[in-house]
Amino acid sequence: MPDQVLDDISHRRYNPLTGSWLLVSPHRTKRPWQGAQESPSKNELPDYDPKCYLCPGNQRAQGDSNPDYKNTFAFVNDYSAVKEEQQEYHPETNKNDIASLLLQARPVTGRCYVLTFSAKHDTTLADMTPQEILPVIKTWTRIYASHLSSSHPLADQAEQVLATIPPNPDGEIEPPKHQLKNMQIFENKGAAMGCSNPHPHCQIWTTSTLPEEPGKELTNMGKYRADNDGRHLLGDYVKLELQKEERVVWQNDSFLVVCPWWALWPFEVLILAKRHVRALVDLTDVERLQFAEVVQEVARRYDNLFETNFPYSSGIHQAPLDCTEEEAETSWFHMHFYPPLLRSATVKKFLVGYELMAEPQRDITPEQAAARLRGCGGELYRRSL
Repeated sequence: MPDQVLDDISHRRYNPLTGSWLLVSPHRTKRPWQGAQESPSKNELPDYDPKCYLCPGNQRAQGDSNPDYKNTFAFVNDYSAVKEEQQEYHPETNKNDIASLLLQARPVTGRCYVLTFSAKHDTTLADMTPQEILPVIKTWTRIYASHLSSSHPLADQAEQVLATIPPNPDGEIEPPKHQLKNMQIFENKGAAMGCSNPHPHCQIWTTSTLPEEPGKELTNMGKYRADNDGRHLLGDYVKLELQKEERVVWQNDSFLVVCPWWALWPFEVLILAKRHVRALVDLTDVERLQFAEVVQEVARRYDNLFETNFPYSSGIHQAPLDCTEEEAETSWFHMHFYPPLLRSATVKKFLVGYELMAEPQRDITPEQAAARLRGCGGELYRRSL
């Protein structure tokens, strides 16, 4: 049966990273980009907002003042989701005690950071050049390196990073008192994704446990590697997508952007390292710049798609901060982008009904989404407004 038939029939697609399935219903919306049309949105934010708790020199909610930073600035979140120090909790489990079986809880400690992308209040990654994004990549890399376990398989790479990437002149993040397990770097862009401050920034949560999503990915990548003579799941996937080209949005020498076969969100994309990169500390100077380039490419194409400040949640998955040699070698550096917009700047996808009670579902195929995003290159639309 030719693959083209999948453009017309309901079908399920398998996500090998998470071991889950989703329903695809392409017949529901043959041309998903036809719908309400809005005028191109302009950026009406000021360059500096005296009331913004992330702008240079301003006072934050807990009373600390930001330095007069020029690009990136990282600090411990004033309202962290996890704490480094808290009351001890060691629950007992007993198979004869129903409560201990069904009402389980485990303590989690850690530290959360906020990292600004720019001193300018009115900019986004789509507005910035790769050279302007590069300090963000370097700061991510240095923070990751400083939090790695001393016995980590990537400890030598981390030492080299700390020796070659200078500390931020506006302040350095101190490593936590206790070794943590995982670091999740993520950005929520736009009010639709729950972002309460438009100043360009991301968050970095470090925790004593491995969260569900990266944990499932690591498990499934490990199983694939064990069952396929040591080959990597995402390494094989990169080769496959480069061969088929149907879902490729953009690429440079080091990274590939695809709308993955198993994408849930309408214009979801995945940035994949083309070679086996385990974590940020594996990247060369050239690859760091090319990573900045590919991040900017995704953000700009998103904004151009519906000529709006496109909302999304994005996040990096890489080797845990504390892991075995096998776990480090199984890891493959990649970055997810999950945007909610479906047909226009105001028509969004929601996970409701069937998706909450049965399984995730999407209308347009990833192939159709990739074709749309391939056509959204060129200059950022609002530069000509």
